[in-house]
Amino acid sequence: MKNSEYLNLSIISKFYILCYFSSRLQLIGDILGRKHKEMPESRPGKQMAIIASYFKDETYGLLGPQMAATIIQDHTPYACIVIAVTREDDKAILKKALADYFGAQRPIIGFSALSGREDLFSLAKELRDKGAVTILAGPQADVDFLGEQGWQNHPHRFKGFSENFNFGLHGSAEQVIHLLNRLDRNGWTEIPGLLYTDRDGTVIQNPKKDWNERYLRKVRWDNIYTIGKNGIVPLNISTGQVLQHIGCPYAARTSETEIDYPVSISGRQGQRIKLFLRGCSFCDVAADKGFHGKLDLETVISQIRCLPEAHDGRKIPLELINENPLPNLPDLLREVNKRGIRLSQVNLTLRADWFILGVQYLGEALQIASELGIYILLSSIGFESFDDAILRNLNKGLSVEENLHAIRLIRQLKEQFPHQMGYSSKEGSVHGFIHPTAWDTKEISARIQKTIYLYGLQNDILPAHSTPLIIHHASGLGDWIREIELREGLWFKRYGSIIGWWEAPHHL
Repeated sequence: MKNSEYLNLSIISKFYILCYFSSRLQLIGDILGRKHKEMPESRPGKQMAIIASYFKDETYGLLGPQMAATIIQDHTPYACIVIAVTREDDKAILKKALADYFGAQRPIIGFSALSGREDLFSLAKELRDKGAVTILAGPQADVDFLGEQGWQNHPHRFKGFSENFNFGLHGSAEQVIHLLNRLDRNGWTEIPGLLYTDRDGTVIQNPKKDWNERYLRKVRWDNIYTIGKNGIVPLNISTGQVLQHIGCPYAARTSETEIDYPVSISGRQGQRIKLFLRGCSFCDVAADKGFHGKLDLETVISQIRCLPEAHDGRKIPLELINENPLPNLPDLLREVNKRGIRLSQVNLTLRADWFILGVQYLGEALQIASELGIYILLSSIGFESFDDAILRNLNKGLSVEENLHAIRLIRQLKEQFPHQMGYSSKEGSVHGFIHPTAWDTKEISARIQKTIYLYGLQNDILPAHSTPLIIHHASGLGDWIREIELREGLWFKRYGSIIGWWEAPHHL
C-alpha cells in the first residue's frame, strides 16, 4: 500500500476535522419495522434544541447530546431535540427549521460534540448575534470557551469562543438544569460548570459538579433529527451507545514522555520536548475527562433497556463505551440475558495491549454470545501506528510488537468464532491508524510499509482512509507545539481550536 492511498497534506488542509471521529462511528445496517416518529412542531411551552456534528448518510445515535436532551426534557420545563448537522447540509434550511421550531420564543440552542467544525462555531455566533441563547457543551467546553493557554500574550493563538456563545457548560449534563432556571442573569455564580463573560468581557468560570449516576440511567433515542430538503426530518438510528466507563483508565495517571521535534523544523531532528501527559498525547478527551471510573451495573442495564428494538424484538446494535471492556463483558452478557433483554450486536472499542490482557474474557464472552445469538464486533482498536517512534510520540504506552501480537490473537479468535465475531474492515470495523503525522520521514514510512506488507495488514486491519493527526489546542500535543514555538521563535497557524502542524511554521 502506497502513501498516496492515505490522506495527503493537501487534503488535510480541507478535511482534517472530518476524519477525526470516523474510527468511532459507523453504519451497521438498516433496522426494519420501527415506528415512524412525528415531526416536532412549535407549540406552547418552552423549547430547546441541541446541534451536533454528524456524517453524511450515517444512522448512528449520539449518546451525549441525546442523553442531555433527555435530561432537559425530564427535569426542566423545556422540550428538547437533537439536530445532527453534516458539513454538506444547507445552513439556510437549518436556520429556517430553527425559526419554525421556536416560533415566537427566543431560541435556546446548545452545541455539543462539534468535532472542531468551524462552520458550526460560526453558526453559533450568527444565531447569538440575532438574539438566540447559545450554549457550548461537551468535551473541552471550558478550554474552548476560554481560549488557548496564553493567547492574550500570543496573538496567533486561539482566542476562544466567548464571542460565539453566551455560555459554556463544562462537565456533567445535568448542570444545564440550573442554567435553564436562571437564564436572566440571576444567580449565575451559583450554577456549577458555567462559563460566561461579565459586563467587562472577563470570563467567569464556576467549578463543575461531579457525575451523578441517577442522570445517566435514561436516554431517549427518538429525539434526534437531521436536515432534509425542506427542514428537519426524523433520523431513525441503527446503532446506539451505552456508557459503562466515564473517561479512559489510561488517562488516570500522569506519565513522563519525550516527544520528537516535527520534521518540518529542519536541523532539529534528534531533539525532544519533555512532557507530563495523561493518556495519549493527541487525545483532548482524555485530558478533559481523565478517568472517573465505571458505572454501576443497574445504570448500564437501564441504558440498555432504553435502546430501541428491531423487528425481531432484539435491541439494535450497541457500542459499549468502555476503553477496557473485556474483563466485565461475560458477566454483562449473562446479566442482560437474565433480565430477559435480547441483544443483537455489541461493538467494542479498546486498546491493543488491553485486548492482549483480556483475550481470555473475550473468548468466554464469545461462547456466551454464541449461545444467545449475539454478534460481537471489535469495531475499533487503537493501533494508531506500526512504528515505535511514532507510538512513543503519540504516548500510546504500547509497542509495534504488542499491536502485532494483538492482531495474531484476533485472527485466531476469528477462526474459532467465524460467525460470532467480526474485526476486519470488510466487516465494518474502523481501526485507529493515524497518518500522516508530524514525524513522518522516509525511513519511518519505509518501516511502516514493510510491516504492512509482511503481516498483510492491508487485507483486514487498515481502514479505507487513515486519520490524520489532529492537535487540539488543549491536548498534550498542544503543549508540545507551544513549547517549540517559544524555543524556536516560530508559530503555527491555528484553525479555530485546531493547530495546523502540517503547514510550515512562520517566524515571529
